[in-house]
Amino acid sequence: MRCYLQAFLLCMVFTFFSLLYVFNQLASTLEDRDDKNLREPGTHERSGHDAGRFLRKGPGLAGHSDREGRVERDGSSSAVKERSDERSHLAVVACGPRLEETLTMLKSAVLLSKKPLHFYIFAEDDLHESFRHALDSWPRTVQTKFNFTIYPITFPKENAKEWKKLFKPCASQRLFLPLILKEVDSLLYVDTDILFLRPVEDIWALLSQFNSSHLAAMAPEHEEPRIGWYNRFARHPYYGKTGINSGVMLMNMARLRENFFKNDMTTVALKWDEILMPLLQKYKLNITWGDQDLLNIIFNQNPESLYVFPCPWNYRPDHCIYGSNCQLAEQEGVFILHGNRGVYHDDKHPAFRAVYEAIQKYQFGENMETSLLQPLEASLQRTTNTYCGRASHLFTKKLRQSIMSVQQGVTQR
Repeated sequence: MRCYLQAFLLCMVFTFFSLLYVFNQLASTLEDRDDKNLREPGTHERSGHDAGRFLRKGPGLAGHSDREGRVERDGSSSAVKERSDERSHLAVVACGPRLEETLTMLKSAVLLSKKPLHFYIFAEDDLHESFRHALDSWPRTVQTKFNFTIYPITFPKENAKEWKKLFKPCASQRLFLPLILKEVDSLLYVDTDILFLRPVEDIWALLSQFNSSHLAAMAPEHEEPRIGWYNRFARHPYYGKTGINSGVMLMNMARLRENFFKNDMTTVALKWDEILMPLLQKYKLNITWGDQDLLNIIFNQNPESLYVFPCPWNYRPDHCIYGSNCQLAEQEGVFILHGNRGVYHDDKHPAFRAVYEAIQKYQFGENMETSLLQPLEASLQRTTNTYCGRASHLFTKKLRQSIMSVQQGVTQR
């Protein structure tokens, strides 16, 4: 009888400790699940080609600087907040006497955009402090609309001198943006002589019109083949009937890095970082416009990869000097003004110069309709004796709408 009692007690003790173990494991599981639920709101998720919603520090990029405290890149609450901002990411390359022109371009972007912006400024070292000082001197209410990062001019070490002297100083830097900004998904590159006449987010929205094969977007070099440069003079392949202009270039950077490109040098498709130098070596004696010619050659071989947007997004003197030949601008106005060949700074095209000076002289905080638009319209009236002056009403058609939209938003706030 005593043996049965001892066995029963041992079974009871074993059962008690078994139940204790089970309850302990269950409690631990529930605690882990609670911890996971607490952590999930801060988890960063990445979506498709969406256009640079995340600002992350690219590895190995020395020499850049952010406005202190504006952007956190360590997964903090600031970075999480920035994810939902839907920023447009804008890059520019400035060398030589291009400081003021670049600042005027950035100013036009900030004035008309309702959504936040991030500027990637590639500049020679002696311009870095001037850019920082100028942008930090803009009113605090304006600074809340953008962040900026300044980078040094960077080329592959083994061919740096050759790339830097191609066409204009530093112009070919744009070819290497997908390789330098490795953590940026999409980017709008513009030349320094660009002026936005409608919000940056409007051209940024064209990314959503890319199909699965599109890697980049640019406008045609000419609308009228009879005055086209590439179809009359080029000694190398070019895109389409009249070539493309690279002064405004919208890029899906992730796709550019990942894609393989057909070429006329080998039967093997090459990646972006593999194709640039061989193309330069093959065509360097036949190209006139440097990096733009290389882009024409690449997209001649890969036409399905290019999304072509219409001329109002890259409106140049060629669109009006021989008579108005940008049909969509006639209907909707000019969206982006491109003052190439230095026309903002000479007297050859006073209508272009009038737009540049109106934006440059405008003081932040003043009424844009009375202090920018109306003086500009008066200046343009004095240019109607020139070819582009006769089309200058197209310069203010979309600009007027953009200004009214911005001021209406300010009034509602």
